[in-house]
Amino acid sequence: MIKISENISLKNYNTFAIDVHAKYYAEITNENDLLELKDFIRSNNTTFLILGGGSNILFTQDFDGLVLKIEVKGIKIVEENKDYVLIEVGAGVVWDDFVLFSVEKNLGGIENLSLIPGKVGAAPIQNIGAYGQEVKDTIHSVKGIYLDTFEKHIFTGSECNFSYRNSLFKSDLKNKFLITNVLFKLKKNPLINTSYGSIEKELKNLGKNSSIISIKDVREAVIRIRKTKLPDPAILGNAGSFFKNPSVDSKQFSELKNKYPEITGFESGENNVKLSAGWLIEKCGLKGYRTGDVGIYNRQALVIVSYGNASGTEILDFSIYVKDKVQQKFGILLQEEVNIN
Repeated sequence: MIKISENISLKNYNTFAIDVHAKYYAEITNENDLLELKDFIRSNNTTFLILGGGSNILFTQDFDGLVLKIEVKGIKIVEENKDYVLIEVGAGVVWDDFVLFSVEKNLGGIENLSLIPGKVGAAPIQNIGAYGQEVKDTIHSVKGIYLDTFEKHIFTGSECNFSYRNSLFKSDLKNKFLITNVLFKLKKNPLINTSYGSIEKELKNLGKNSSIISIKDVREAVIRIRKTKLPDPAILGNAGSFFKNPSVDSKQFSELKNKYPEITGFESGENNVKLSAGWLIEKCGLKGYRTGDVGIYNRQALVIVSYGNASGTEILDFSIYVKDKVQQKFGILLQEEVNIN
């Protein structure tokens, strides 16, 4: 029988360590757990919050509803041929544990996403990406249950409406559809991608020969880079990249380039150029800036950190200050990557 707890602190369930409370709290380990909650949910007419690793959320207030903590486990190969392997993974599996599993079996497609915090169920919601890879390119399908009808459903990858750090599950179906499992299609003959960021430089530091690089080498390089640039949430509360990298049209990019010759951009679709939000923040003089218990991490300007006792509203107010500074200087409005609750 599933346990429903009341007035539970969520401090240990979010990487900012914000001490807010949930009116109700339950852990979901399989589909039946959720189905057992049907009568409770309907009789209480409660709202939902689906929580995975808590690494991409900022709580600013108590939650007057039911928090569903996803703990569905399991990694299993369900199909394979000479080129691909189809793997079904529980939404509650730690994301990097799955990446390690795949790399150890030399199955490619997600090695550049090593050490991203959170659970597998959040990967399609956020369409996580890093160092030239996005998870959408490996997702075969997503399984789950609608929270209003309790009907099971499977979305194909193309039905998930993936875009940059976004999906159907983050927009139309946010907190309406609970993901239980994700199916990934990974390559048996991986294509190595080392062109983005400082991966090639790190591989050289590791003494790797560029002609015989493996996905294990790429994973090691990515882990080293991330550990150097990003703070450990156990030491400094944070939710990774707080803002998305913004896109501008070619005309605006040319104008920015004339004013700031050192600015760099990457083509992202027709007549669009993606900029580095971290660079914009740093050029506003905010890298390492701190006020009270909130600040910008001194090694990566995309990361907002809590130095101990910052509240969710203090962090939110600080993020608005950062957005205002960037907009005043560059005319660009940053968007949060972190979910605000």
